[in-house]
Amino acid sequence: MCLLTLAPLNADAAEGALGRPISGTLVAPNAGVVPPEPIWITNLGEIWFDGSIGGNHLVPIAGQTSVGLDAKVAITLATVVKVWDTGPGAWNFASGATVSYVWTEVTATLAIQSERQSASNLFDLYFTPIIAGYHISKDENVALSFNIWAPTGSYDSTRIANTSLNTWTFIPQIAYTKLWPDAGLEFDAVSTVQFYTRNNDTNYQNAPLFTLDLMGLKRFDNGWGTGVIVSTVQQLGKDSGPTADKLGGFVGYDWTVGPILTYDTKLGGKMPLSFSLRWVPTIASKNRMSSPSTVMGTVTLVF
Repeated sequence: MCLLTLAPLNADAAEGALGRPISGTLVAPNAGVVPPEPIWITNLGEIWFDGSIGGNHLVPIAGQTSVGLDAKVAITLATVVKVWDTGPGAWNFASGATVSYVWTEVTATLAIQSERQSASNLFDLYFTPIIAGYHISKDENVALSFNIWAPTGSYDSTRIANTSLNTWTFIPQIAYTKLWPDAGLEFDAVSTVQFYTRNNDTNYQNAPLFTLDLMGLKRFDNGWGTGVIVSTVQQLGKDSGPTADKLGGFVGYDWTVGPILTYDTKLGGKMPLSFSLRWVPTIASKNRMSSPSTVMGTVTLVF
């Protein structure tokens, strides 16, 4: 079973303390595997994130600064990946896209007034023109990809709750998978660097972000699997713009650790079908929303 990693949403040291990848949700079983046969991979995912930054911190949002910030985010993601017919060999190639629907509720304190807003709509479009997989060996694989977020969602610079970040984001990514089939063990790693364009409506420029998600997984003969995920997002440099400059660049990071449960079977005895559920709470953060209740569930079908 292969699940190519396509990124969801994130909370980071950025404008509104909300950016692109939610820490701990990028890695997946067989993340570095691009199969040699031409197939379609479909994935439906749901993420719940409930985070906050304490009231003693100033947070940039909507071209202003808030004294603390709270945000709830529910996002539904539908991903399709096409593995191309490139024949046998060390290299195989694929492409993919993700359409997502987001509901968010944001509470901010601007000046002396607390304000709460909500929004729901299609989120920004995420697509991957090329994924290049290399088979180091039967049980060791690596996948290189270039991913793009397009600002297709709804955005209003006067609002604190939006369904778009109003920026293009360009993300080179490397994913790695190592299997020990006799022991039923698997190790997966996904790392990215995210480059944001400037939000021209607020003149805010997010600094690049480095992300790393690691997962160890133990599979059992009955189809179940269990493991642990360790993840971090680290900001590379300072944000810039009038609001960011007042906050010293608003540099941040976070760390998350949590369990994952998986189940693999076959639909109709033929098509691989996988389920997963993870809980990845924040254990340390600075200038990023801390969430004790980040949960993600996925269903993947290969045909």
